[in-house]
Amino acid sequence: MSAFFLFHNKQVRNPAELAQYKTAVAPVVAAYGGRYRVLGGEPTLVEGDWRPSFLVMIEFPSLERATAWYGSDDYKDLKAMRLSAVDSDGVLMTGIEETSA
Repeated sequence: MSAFFLFHNKQVRNPAELAQYKTAVAPVVAAYGGRYRVLGGEPTLVEGDWRPSFLVMIEFPSLERATAWYGSDDYKDLKAMRLSAVDSDGVLMTGIEETSA
């Protein structure tokens, strides 16, 4: 079953560091089977009053692969870089099992 990280980058504190992070993180995500599903874009409010500024959603093939990536030595320094560069929130959630119709 797939798992998804959803990050909401609320405010960029260090644009240069964030640019460096973006360049370095993609191959590390891919090494754990991750695929970007959302990377920014203009969100359209359909309910409530949430006004996210920049969203990132990464899909992993399983919860195990997602948690392995997030806790890995490969990602440790990059995670510190991201946390230094942006004020963000993040959640990890599992997808639903695919069923045939």
